[in-house]
Amino acid sequence: MNSAATSAPVTSAPITSAPITSAPTTSATKTLSAISCRRLSKVYGASETAVHALRGIDLDIPLGGLSMLVGPSGCGKTTLISVLAGILDKTAGDCVVLGQDMGNLSAPQKTRWRRDQVGFVFQSFHLMPTLTAVENAAIPLLIQGVGRSKALAGAAAMLNRVGLGHRLSSLPGELSGGQQQRVAIARALVHSPRLVVCDEPTSALDHETGQQIMLLLREVANEGDRALVVVTHDSRIFEYADLIAQMDDGRVTEIRQGIAAAAPGPL
Repeated sequence: MNSAATSAPVTSAPITSAPITSAPTTSATKTLSAISCRRLSKVYGASETAVHALRGIDLDIPLGGLSMLVGPSGCGKTTLISVLAGILDKTAGDCVVLGQDMGNLSAPQKTRWRRDQVGFVFQSFHLMPTLTAVENAAIPLLIQGVGRSKALAGAAAMLNRVGLGHRLSSLPGELSGGQQQRVAIARALVHSPRLVVCDEPTSALDHETGQQIMLLLREVANEGDRALVVVTHDSRIFEYADLIAQMDDGRVTEIRQGIAAAAPGPL
Protein backbone atom coordinates (compact mmCIF):
# COMPACT_ATOMS: atom_id res chain seq x y z
CA MET A 1 0.00 0.00 0.00
CA ASN A 2 1.14 3.57 -0.64
CA SER A 3 1.51 6.03 2.24
CA ALA A 4 -0.71 9.09 1.99
CA ALA A 5 1.02 12.43 2.00
CA THR A 6 -0.45 14.96 4.36
CA SER A 7 -0.05 18.68 4.55
CA ALA A 8 -2.56 19.25 7.31
CA PRO A 9 -1.21 20.10 10.77
CA VAL A 10 -0.75 17.16 13.11
CA THR A 11 -3.60 17.82 15.52
CA SER A 12 -6.40 15.65 16.74
CA ALA A 13 -9.87 15.83 18.20
CA PRO A 14 -10.30 14.18 21.60
CA ILE A 15 -10.77 10.44 21.47
CA THR A 16 -14.26 9.30 22.35
CA SER A 17 -14.83 7.77 25.75
CA ALA A 18 -16.64 4.76 24.26
CA PRO A 19 -14.70 1.66 25.32
CA ILE A 20 -12.68 -0.17 22.71
CA THR A 21 -12.95 -3.43 24.59
CA SER A 22 -15.16 -4.87 27.25
CA ALA A 23 -12.98 -7.46 28.96
CA PRO A 24 -10.87 -5.98 31.79
CA THR A 25 -7.24 -6.81 32.28
CA THR A 26 -6.68 -9.12 35.24
CA SER A 27 -3.57 -10.48 36.89
CA ALA A 28 -4.52 -13.91 35.58
CA THR A 29 -4.69 -12.83 31.93
CA LYS A 30 -1.35 -11.04 32.14
CA THR A 31 0.41 -14.23 33.16
CA LEU A 32 -0.65 -16.01 29.95
CA SER A 33 1.85 -15.89 27.10
CA ALA A 34 0.79 -14.57 23.72
CA ILE A 35 4.33 -15.05 22.39
CA SER A 36 7.15 -17.32 23.46
CA CYS A 37 10.55 -17.20 21.75
CA ARG A 38 13.50 -19.41 22.59
CA ARG A 39 16.95 -19.04 20.97
CA LEU A 40 15.27 -17.28 18.05
CA SER A 41 17.64 -16.18 15.30
CA LYS A 42 17.36 -14.56 11.89
CA VAL A 43 20.23 -14.42 9.41
CA TYR A 44 20.17 -12.64 6.07
CA GLY A 45 22.55 -13.97 3.45
CA ALA A 46 25.27 -16.58 3.98
CA SER A 47 28.99 -17.04 4.52
CA GLU A 48 30.97 -13.80 4.60
CA THR A 49 27.96 -11.69 3.62
CA ALA A 50 25.73 -13.07 6.38
CA VAL A 51 23.98 -10.48 8.55
CA HIS A 52 22.84 -11.74 11.95
CA ALA A 53 19.73 -9.64 12.62
CA LEU A 54 18.50 -11.70 15.59
CA ARG A 55 20.89 -13.58 17.87
CA GLY A 56 19.29 -16.12 20.19
CA ILE A 57 16.25 -14.16 21.38
CA ASP A 58 14.50 -15.45 24.52
CA LEU A 59 11.29 -13.53 25.14
CA ASP A 60 7.80 -14.04 26.57
CA ILE A 61 5.07 -11.50 25.80
CA PRO A 62 1.84 -11.71 27.83
CA LEU A 63 -1.76 -11.60 26.74
CA GLY A 64 -3.76 -8.67 28.02
CA GLY A 65 -0.88 -6.24 27.95
CA LEU A 66 1.14 -3.70 25.99
CA SER A 67 4.76 -4.71 25.49
CA MET A 68 7.44 -2.47 24.00
CA LEU A 69 10.59 -3.33 22.07
CA VAL A 70 13.10 -0.51 22.49
CA GLY A 71 16.68 0.08 21.41
CA PRO A 72 18.84 1.86 18.83
CA SER A 73 18.18 1.79 15.11
CA GLY A 74 19.39 -1.42 13.50
CA CYS A 75 19.23 -3.49 16.69
CA GLY A 76 16.65 -5.93 15.28
CA LYS A 77 13.33 -4.58 16.60
CA THR A 78 11.53 -4.47 13.25
CA THR A 79 12.99 -7.83 12.22
CA LEU A 80 11.69 -9.34 15.45
CA ILE A 81 8.13 -8.07 15.05
CA SER A 82 8.21 -9.20 11.41
CA VAL A 83 9.05 -12.74 12.53
CA LEU A 84 6.42 -12.61 15.29
CA ALA A 85 3.78 -11.47 12.79
CA GLY A 86 4.65 -14.17 10.28
CA ILE A 87 6.05 -11.80 7.66
CA LEU A 88 9.60 -13.15 7.87
CA ASP A 89 10.73 -16.73 8.45
CA LYS A 90 13.07 -17.43 11.35
CA THR A 91 16.45 -19.02 10.68
CA ALA A 92 16.62 -21.07 13.88
CA GLY A 93 15.07 -21.40 17.33
CA ASP A 94 11.46 -21.61 18.45
CA CYS A 95 8.69 -19.04 18.03
CA VAL A 96 5.18 -19.78 19.26
CA VAL A 97 2.59 -17.04 18.72
CA LEU A 98 -0.95 -17.38 20.05
CA GLY A 99 -0.35 -21.10 20.47
CA GLN A 100 0.87 -21.54 16.89
CA ASP A 101 4.41 -22.73 16.16
CA MET A 102 5.32 -20.41 13.31
CA GLY A 103 7.88 -22.87 11.95
CA ASN A 104 5.10 -25.35 11.15
CA LEU A 105 3.20 -23.05 8.79
CA SER A 106 3.61 -22.95 5.03
CA ALA A 107 3.65 -19.58 3.25
CA PRO A 108 -0.08 -19.75 2.33
CA GLN A 109 -0.93 -20.80 5.89
CA LYS A 110 1.02 -17.83 7.28
CA THR A 111 -0.87 -15.49 4.97
CA ARG A 112 -4.20 -16.80 6.24
CA TRP A 113 -2.97 -16.70 9.84
CA ARG A 114 -1.92 -13.04 9.48
CA ARG A 115 -5.26 -12.19 7.88
CA ASP A 116 -7.19 -13.55 10.85
CA GLN A 117 -4.89 -13.02 13.83
CA VAL A 118 -2.75 -9.90 13.28
CA GLY A 119 -3.41 -6.18 13.05
CA PHE A 120 -0.67 -3.80 11.89
CA VAL A 121 -0.10 -0.13 12.79
CA PHE A 122 2.70 1.49 10.80
CA GLN A 123 4.81 4.58 11.37
CA SER A 124 3.78 6.03 7.99
CA PHE A 125 0.12 5.00 8.26
CA HIS A 126 0.05 3.24 4.83
CA LEU A 127 -3.46 4.38 3.98
CA MET A 128 -4.73 4.09 0.41
CA PRO A 129 -4.88 7.72 -0.79
CA THR A 130 -7.88 7.20 -3.10
CA LEU A 131 -10.03 5.47 -0.46
CA THR A 132 -12.05 7.23 2.21
CA ALA A 133 -11.38 6.72 5.90
CA VAL A 134 -14.15 4.14 6.23
CA GLU A 135 -13.02 2.29 3.10
CA ASN A 136 -9.44 2.14 4.40
CA ALA A 137 -10.59 0.84 7.77
CA ALA A 138 -12.75 -1.83 6.10
CA ILE A 139 -9.88 -3.43 4.13
CA PRO A 140 -9.13 -6.32 6.59
CA LEU A 141 -12.81 -7.33 6.64
CA LEU A 142 -13.01 -7.23 2.85
CA ILE A 143 -9.88 -9.40 2.64
CA GLN A 144 -11.61 -11.89 4.94
CA GLY A 145 -14.53 -12.07 2.50
CA VAL A 146 -17.02 -10.02 4.52
CA GLY A 147 -19.65 -8.37 2.31
CA ARG A 148 -19.01 -4.73 1.44
CA SER A 149 -22.00 -3.29 3.30
CA LYS A 150 -21.23 -5.25 6.47
CA ALA A 151 -17.52 -4.41 6.23
CA LEU A 152 -18.21 -0.69 5.87
CA ALA A 153 -20.64 -0.80 8.80
CA GLY A 154 -18.01 -2.52 10.97
CA ALA A 155 -15.37 -0.01 9.90
CA ALA A 156 -17.69 2.92 10.64
CA ALA A 157 -18.35 1.58 14.13
CA MET A 158 -14.62 1.24 14.82
CA LEU A 159 -13.87 4.73 13.47
CA ASN A 160 -16.57 6.10 15.74
CA ARG A 161 -14.87 4.44 18.70
CA VAL A 162 -11.53 6.07 17.87
CA GLY A 163 -13.19 9.49 17.58
CA LEU A 164 -13.52 9.76 13.80
CA GLY A 165 -17.21 9.08 13.26
CA HIS A 166 -17.51 12.53 11.69
CA ARG A 167 -14.76 11.89 9.10
CA LEU A 168 -15.90 8.62 7.51
CA SER A 169 -15.97 10.05 3.99
CA SER A 170 -12.69 11.97 4.23
CA LEU A 171 -9.70 11.02 2.11
CA PRO A 172 -6.34 10.57 3.89
CA GLY A 173 -5.01 13.82 2.42
CA GLU A 174 -7.86 15.67 4.12
CA LEU A 175 -6.91 14.35 7.57
CA SER A 176 -4.23 15.43 10.02
CA GLY A 177 -1.42 13.05 10.96
CA GLY A 178 -3.14 12.10 14.20
CA GLN A 179 -6.40 11.43 12.41
CA GLN A 180 -4.63 9.29 9.81
CA GLN A 181 -3.01 7.25 12.58
CA ARG A 182 -6.40 6.70 14.20
CA VAL A 183 -7.75 5.44 10.86
CA ALA A 184 -4.76 3.07 10.76
CA ILE A 185 -5.55 1.88 14.30
CA ALA A 186 -9.21 1.32 13.37
CA ARG A 187 -8.04 -0.70 10.37
CA ALA A 188 -5.76 -2.77 12.61
CA LEU A 189 -8.58 -3.56 15.06
CA VAL A 190 -11.64 -3.89 12.85
CA HIS A 191 -11.27 -7.66 12.35
CA SER A 192 -10.67 -8.32 16.08
CA PRO A 193 -7.09 -9.65 15.84
CA ARG A 194 -5.50 -11.17 18.93
CA LEU A 195 -2.06 -9.72 18.11
CA VAL A 196 -1.55 -6.05 17.22
CA VAL A 197 1.95 -4.95 16.19
CA CYS A 198 2.82 -1.26 16.04
CA ASP A 199 6.01 0.03 14.41
CA GLU A 200 6.84 3.50 15.77
CA PRO A 201 3.17 4.54 16.03
CA THR A 202 3.92 7.99 17.52
CA SER A 203 7.12 9.04 15.76
CA ALA A 204 5.32 11.11 13.08
CA LEU A 205 3.06 12.82 15.63
CA ASP A 206 3.41 15.76 17.97
CA HIS A 207 3.63 15.02 21.68
CA GLU A 208 -0.01 15.69 22.57
CA THR A 209 -1.37 13.65 19.65
CA GLY A 210 1.10 10.86 20.42
CA GLN A 211 -0.16 10.71 24.00
CA GLN A 212 -3.75 10.43 22.75
CA ILE A 213 -2.77 7.59 20.42
CA MET A 214 -1.05 5.77 23.28
CA LEU A 215 -4.10 6.18 25.53
CA LEU A 216 -6.14 4.57 22.77
CA LEU A 217 -3.66 1.69 22.39
CA ARG A 218 -3.61 1.32 26.17
CA GLU A 219 -7.40 0.84 26.14
CA VAL A 220 -7.03 -1.81 23.46
CA ALA A 221 -4.36 -3.60 25.48
CA ASN A 222 -6.71 -3.92 28.44
CA GLU A 223 -8.55 -6.72 26.70
CA GLY A 224 -7.40 -9.96 28.31
CA ASP A 225 -7.31 -12.01 25.11
CA ARG A 226 -5.23 -9.60 23.03
CA ALA A 227 -1.56 -8.58 23.02
CA LEU A 228 -0.01 -5.38 21.69
CA VAL A 229 3.65 -5.17 20.73
CA VAL A 230 4.99 -1.67 20.11
CA VAL A 231 8.38 -0.85 18.60
CA THR A 232 9.48 2.62 19.66
CA HIS A 233 12.37 5.02 20.20
CA ASP A 234 10.13 7.44 22.09
CA SER A 235 10.94 7.27 25.80
CA ARG A 236 8.00 9.61 26.54
CA ILE A 237 5.56 6.73 25.95
CA PHE A 238 7.33 4.10 28.07
CA GLU A 239 4.84 4.82 30.87
CA TYR A 240 2.11 3.06 28.88
CA ALA A 241 3.96 -0.28 28.80
CA ASP A 242 3.39 -3.35 30.92
CA LEU A 243 6.69 -4.86 29.76
CA ILE A 244 9.75 -3.26 28.14
CA ALA A 245 12.32 -5.39 26.31
CA GLN A 246 15.58 -3.57 25.61
CA MET A 247 17.35 -4.74 22.44
CA ASP A 248 20.87 -4.25 21.14
CA ASP A 249 22.76 -5.94 18.30
CA GLY A 250 20.06 -8.53 17.69
CA ARG A 251 19.72 -9.55 21.34
CA VAL A 252 17.31 -8.81 24.17
CA THR A 253 19.64 -7.37 26.78
CA GLU A 254 17.13 -6.46 29.48
CA ILE A 255 13.47 -7.10 30.30
CA ARG A 256 11.77 -4.92 32.87
CA GLN A 257 8.28 -4.28 34.11
CA GLY A 258 6.66 -1.12 32.80
CA ILE A 259 4.89 1.49 34.88
CA ALA A 260 1.48 0.42 33.55
CA ALA A 261 1.95 -3.11 34.90
CA ALA A 262 2.18 -1.73 38.45
CA ALA A 263 -0.81 0.59 38.08
CA PRO A 264 -3.94 -0.33 40.08
CA GLY A 265 -6.21 -0.25 37.00
CA PRO A 266 -6.44 0.78 33.35
CA LEU A 267 -4.84 4.10 32.47
